[in-house]
Amino acid sequence: MALLVQKFGGTSVGSIERIEAVADRVIQSRLQGHQIVVVVSAMAGETNRLLGLAKQIDEVPTQRELDVLLSTGEQVTIALLAMALNKRGYPATSLTADQVAIRTDNAFNNASITQVDTDTLQHFLSRDHIVVVAGFQGRDSLNNITTLGRGGSDTTAVAIAGALNADECQIFTDVDGVYTTDPRLVSEACKLSAIHFDDMTAMARHGAKVLQLQSVEYAESHRVPLRVVSSFDDGEGTLVNFEPSSAAGAVGVAIKAQQSLLNVEQPIHEVEQRLQLLGFDVWCYAGDNHSTWMVTAADALARLKLIMGDLAVVEENVATVTIVGEGSGQMWPHVETLLLEHELAVYQQTSTVRCLSLLVQGLDVQRATAILHKKFVVEAESLDNRPLLAVS
Repeated sequence: MALLVQKFGGTSVGSIERIEAVADRVIQSRLQGHQIVVVVSAMAGETNRLLGLAKQIDEVPTQRELDVLLSTGEQVTIALLAMALNKRGYPATSLTADQVAIRTDNAFNNASITQVDTDTLQHFLSRDHIVVVAGFQGRDSLNNITTLGRGGSDTTAVAIAGALNADECQIFTDVDGVYTTDPRLVSEACKLSAIHFDDMTAMARHGAKVLQLQSVEYAESHRVPLRVVSSFDDGEGTLVNFEPSSAAGAVGVAIKAQQSLLNVEQPIHEVEQRLQLLGFDVWCYAGDNHSTWMVTAADALARLKLIMGDLAVVEENVATVTIVGEGSGQMWPHVETLLLEHELAVYQQTSTVRCLSLLVQGLDVQRATAILHKKFVVEAESLDNRPLLAVS
């Protein structure tokens, strides 16, 4: 018998019918003899609905009160799922994060989990209950309600799995696993049976949305095996673990689309110093001795323009395409030649041992991704025996 933590996101619990289907899926695991803790998000669209209500009152609502409001979405889901399980004859108990005792720091709207008390969870598990926990939320040291930011339910699930020493944390989502690149953009994208944590972390950091970055980092540091599985189809999904890859080289291509390129009339060292003081992690590179180029996502653009004032001018819509895998950082000469052959321009490139990131025009992102994926992932080595990585 294994102890499993299963997380179901917003689309998986987006309606009463889907909540009923989640109950059936949970019971399948229970019938195999496993102990189950289920972590759920708010129903699809509910967090945005609550945020919209807040902004009808105040365009910039107080962060503390916003957390009080947004945390209510998950409470609805846990109660409904527990009802569905109990109706089927499987004892289930719903718990808010406060009832579990999930403690966080006091960073409203983007808190980090500091501690998970397991006494209440163990109490119900020992009585053969399925425990249904609200994701995305916690309490700080002053007993304020906090939320963990977008995708925070993944982090809740991983933190609970780590605290309970669970055998596996299963993330149920609307995709059936991790792919070598975004299958919506590249038809040759392949689903992988397994991927090393180092590669998954790099992919998540550079745009893969199948797993939230904070949850992957937490799982790696607490050595919690992760499995990405479909909420709607049977299948083994993709296991994220610590087994070394069978070969070095590119394992996937991650994408950050819809970014902006800003030109700032200040030397790069002054810009980087200012951004560091304000807690911004932005890709910067020098234009000349008196200007700096900055790459930023759309949701940070307004804040950056406010900080930089008239010094910042939006020049271009861009995207970053990142080749991930051991040794990818040394691939630039080959990548440059390939993209020149296809008449694809690269504004700038940056690399680490495991990643090579390219800044390209926004309109070129799909073609650049397909070309790089085919050359350095598909043609580099057969995927049949290679447990790689992917984006969703």
